[in-house]
Amino acid sequence: MSPRVLITIVTRNCAAYLRACLESLRAQSCRDFLVCVWDNASTDETLEIIAADGAFIHNTDFSAANLGFCAGQNRLISSVDSEYVLVLNPDVVLQPRFIEILVNALDQDPKAGAASGKLWRWQDTQRPAEPRILDTTGIYFTPSQRHFDRGSGELDRGQYERREYVFGASGAAAFYRRKMLEETKAGGEYFDEAFFTYREDADLAWRAQWMGWRCLYVPEAAGFHVRLVLPERRASLPPLLNMHSFKNRFLLRTKNMDAGTYLRFLLPITARDLAAFAYVLARERTSLRALPLLFRAFPGAWEVRKALQRHRRVSPKDMRTWFSYKPVTRPIRSR
Repeated sequence: MSPRVLITIVTRNCAAYLRACLESLRAQSCRDFLVCVWDNASTDETLEIIAADGAFIHNTDFSAANLGFCAGQNRLISSVDSEYVLVLNPDVVLQPRFIEILVNALDQDPKAGAASGKLWRWQDTQRPAEPRILDTTGIYFTPSQRHFDRGSGELDRGQYERREYVFGASGAAAFYRRKMLEETKAGGEYFDEAFFTYREDADLAWRAQWMGWRCLYVPEAAGFHVRLVLPERRASLPPLLNMHSFKNRFLLRTKNMDAGTYLRFLLPITARDLAAFAYVLARERTSLRALPLLFRAFPGAWEVRKALQRHRRVSPKDMRTWFSYKPVTRPIRSR
């Protein structure tokens, strides 16, 4: 029989965190799940940790090259049938009832295609940070088309303790209904492999919103995340990651933004684009490699865009209400 939950983990040189992540899965109160791992050519002790947990991990695939987060996740998600999929980063540790709570939440809300728990920053891999600093309570978009993790860097004072709908779930620990994944996939891909890595969770969330699926924030489902990618750390991040981030900013908009929304937010979008190009030209010329990749991905992205506009269940006017400089949420009673 198929498990209710498939847990998919893509690894690459994450030995410092992976053991704790797997231990937190062993401690889950919900036991009806399978763990599948895709490794993208790790050269540290990641492979040894995976081998030691061979009895717990249902299946592991080892790639001789780094195919990217999206490709690894697509192969894992399609490998086992399940009602739900938990896309999990190896640098996340979950509290024991995380899966149980999210399964129950989506069981009770058939309009929700995804769910986000509450993640705190895990700055010390040996023990959680105190006081607890928020990492994410879902993602939101600004008019300039930047997307952020709601609550990121804030001290948790109980300000995000209400269940509500958010734009999308962070890919660090995103809980998806398979029916939604199947309905929103394009070209046989759940995550667009042209993204390679970074912003793919926002892309999937945007497609799901066009198709009328909600994303439910459930604060009782909690965990910790070692957040490595932050805007203020950009100068210290690997050039490959920054290049894909630059590319995917434009790819994301090409696929998902309607013309009316672009015109409505033309000034903040253009200002941000000019700032991004200026930064790349002045300080990050390695990211210019994104431009030919973007042009190569454009035809496929445009086909996805046209399909979304044909089949969308949400009006552009309603979609625009999600874009704000302050996080936008919607009450559950609105369903």
